[in-house]
Amino acid sequence: MPRLRIRWTTWPRPALILTDTPRPNCAECRGEGGHAYDYGDSETGEYAGTEWDPCPCWNEDRSWVLLPLPKVPRRHRPHVDPWGNGYSDEPPF
Repeated sequence: MPRLRIRWTTWPRPALILTDTPRPNCAECRGEGGHAYDYGDSETGEYAGTEWDPCPCWNEDRSWVLLPLPKVPRRHRPHVDPWGNGYSDEPPF
């Protein structure tokens, strides 16, 4: 039985989606959905990134769009020159 929840997403467009969640009593991931581990460059040993291994108790890609939301337009404020004519009468002059 999937454990479903409603979530808000912005990609690829704003929407409310119904998505699966990890099993809370999973012995392998303890409800976190997987394991993240850091790895290093084989030549220098420096940090090179983080890898994510999902747990088989859930599917990250299982989701359904419930309600597509409209894109909110950005409000464009007119550029206001604080000095108006290029000169300031406030100290320091």
